[in-house]
Amino acid sequence: MTTGAGLDAGAGLTPDWAYAARLRAVLGARLGWAYGDTDVPHLAAVLSRRAGARGQGIEAYLRRLEADRWADELEALVEELAITETYFFRHSEQFRALREVVLPRLVAARSGEQTPRVLRLLSVGCSSGEEAYTLAIVAREVQPDPAWTVSVLGLDANPEMLALAGAARYSGWSLRETPEAVRGRWFRPLDGEYQLDPALAENVRFRRYNVADEDPWLWWPEQYDVVFCRNLLMYLTPGAQAALIARMTRALAPDGVLFLGHTDSLGARPEGLEPLRSHHTFYYRRSAVTAPVAHTARPEAAPRRWVPAPPPGPGTYERATALLAAERFAEALAVVEGERADRPQPRDLLLHGVLLAQAGRLDEAELVCRRLLDADGLNADAHHLLAICLEDGAPDVAIGHYRLAAYLDVTFAMPRLRLGLLARRRGDRHVAGPEVDRALHLLPGERDERILLFGGGFGRAALRMLCRAERDAIEGHRIEGRL
Repeated sequence: MTTGAGLDAGAGLTPDWAYAARLRAVLGARLGWAYGDTDVPHLAAVLSRRAGARGQGIEAYLRRLEADRWADELEALVEELAITETYFFRHSEQFRALREVVLPRLVAARSGEQTPRVLRLLSVGCSSGEEAYTLAIVAREVQPDPAWTVSVLGLDANPEMLALAGAARYSGWSLRETPEAVRGRWFRPLDGEYQLDPALAENVRFRRYNVADEDPWLWWPEQYDVVFCRNLLMYLTPGAQAALIARMTRALAPDGVLFLGHTDSLGARPEGLEPLRSHHTFYYRRSAVTAPVAHTARPEAAPRRWVPAPPPGPGTYERATALLAAERFAEALAVVEGERADRPQPRDLLLHGVLLAQAGRLDEAELVCRRLLDADGLNADAHHLLAICLEDGAPDVAIGHYRLAAYLDVTFAMPRLRLGLLARRRGDRHVAGPEVDRALHLLPGERDERILLFGGGFGRAALRMLCRAERDAIEGHRIEGRL
């Protein structure tokens, strides 16, 4: 599921595509799920299967689906279409931040005699339960004594996955990232699988929930200390995204924390939330406000802390960027270094760093990036360039800076593309595909200046072709893996 341009069912489309567009509209309205044009062939195939299973023609099936809730059929569509990839301790850096920073701070704040000793955690889009149970494991290992209560709630729209979650029995593959000590403490082998300790499972509840629905009790203000909602927002319509973000923000306790997936972002300064970073990951803390305002689905890029001033010298920046556009890199670098100002502006430093990196002087480029970040730690372009400098020698650190750049500016396509390329290089197609899709979606609106600085000599059209080629290669590997 990916957000894309809308289809007009009836605007000269083939019947299959027109029918799929109608199904897409129903899924958006009833579930808040968003699909792009590239998803239409899959939707058409699902539509044909489901209509056949109901013994109806496609037109009759769609008319009924559009006319009423048809709950059992909507449930069948959820089970067929939902993305269920998950495992324990997925993206372990987030759980390290939770264990070592977030929960200890909350525990310390509630250690007074008159303070309720309760930790409430929520997993939105919990699938088969691995994330919710991981939250419980981490919270139980942090709680200072048995007098503390740990409560975890897992939400998902898929009843089939919730049934698996309730059974709390998992394969070794689901525990592939689970530390051995954790596995030994909280699981016992059973018929080739692993059964979760019932004493831990009793801390976790599951509930079926459709993110398109309002539920005032579920989202009662200030009731959750930690909310995990990872890699879900990108699959929702803009309206569903905005509503869910507003609900989660409202439901966070004071100083409560929201963790999103690496493909999701609220920008650098989301309303009612404070961006934080540790353990090479990024998350948001509820700020001291009384009434959080609903977020827009795709926030505008955060305003800079600086206002660009005229470049040092008569047209230095313009002349250097013109040379860069002509791929005369050495001449551009000579212009910048020959006319340096005592107090260069951020855009001049960024250009200098880009040209140093292209010249292979990565250590010097890194120093320029760190100078930029010392002045403005929320400079998305500087984080992106620093990641380029670190990509070969410290790829994991580079990934952290690419993610941060994407978080700080949700319109920034280039870090998404680099994250996709790195993930594909590592064989992680589950990350590569969504990142490349997001880059492809953002590239039409990418600023010309960023294309010039970070495009590696490729123009906008060539970068989009690169994204499509990468996506086709990723999809080709997926098909091969199924054969």
